[in-house]
Amino acid sequence: METSETDDRSGQRVGPAREWGGVPVRVGLGFGGVGLLLTVVGIVRGQVPLAPLNLAIALLIGGGVWFVVAWAVAAAAVDVEKDG
Repeated sequence: METSETDDRSGQRVGPAREWGGVPVRVGLGFGGVGLLLTVVGIVRGQVPLAPLNLAIALLIGGGVWFVVAWAVAAAAVDVEKDG
């Protein structure tokens, strides 16, 4: 049986450590996957020069930026709902 602990600084309940982010991370991973898919479509259509470093950077930017932005928006929404 898992129990939630209380954070000393805020008094809010903290869930199990294995969740590692919950909903915001799942939202970020979903949108990051969409970003990767769109990047691959761009690569196949010839929009990226076919050098290994160019491909790696395109995939990192395409998936990484979408992940970070979606995660940040979802995390902010979760925080607003907790405060309300």
